[in-house]
Amino acid sequence: MEIAPLRSLDDFLLESARFQIPNIKHPERWGNRVVKNLLYYQTNYFLLYILLFVIVGVIHPKEIASGAITCILTALIYLGFTNNSTQLEHIRKKYSSVSIIAVVLALYFVYHMLNSILVLIVALVFPISVIFIHASLRLRNFKNKLANQVEMLEIRVTPMGLILKQLGLQTEVHKIPPDMKLTEISDSLKKF
Repeated sequence: MEIAPLRSLDDFLLESARFQIPNIKHPERWGNRVVKNLLYYQTNYFLLYILLFVIVGVIHPKEIASGAITCILTALIYLGFTNNSTQLEHIRKKYSSVSIIAVVLALYFVYHMLNSILVLIVALVFPISVIFIHASLRLRNFKNKLANQVEMLEIRVTPMGLILKQLGLQTEVHKIPPDMKLTEISDSLKKF
């Protein structure tokens, strides 16, 4: 697996970056723009995600930590109660009132910690929303189109490529014949 290069801040966000609201009448073109931008700026997006998560974590450190602990404990309790081991089944039958009390206490704990859980969810989802908005609004430039085609031809495996593949958002592969000249390649890329 390869790490994609970090794109310059000028290309990503500042002077040379061009933004436009996508045409919602053509969702396939909008989706193509998002996927191509996710692939081209993937390292920038990973760093942006970490930066935004850290910012929320610095603003609300106690809520993030307690929300994470609550989610982990809740998952462990759930796994413990749904485990079909004979020992646990015997304990649940023998001490059924204790099991019910444990479930009620766990639900009360989750209810009490709901604010922290919501802060954790916001800390996880907010960076994704910002990344999706940037990928939707950022117009692709020639370097972006060329880099996407080169990546398709070289069949590089990158982290974002694996994520998009798992989500079923694979991009179209446009075959470029080996005898095609650079000007013909650039003309064919302008169509996208």
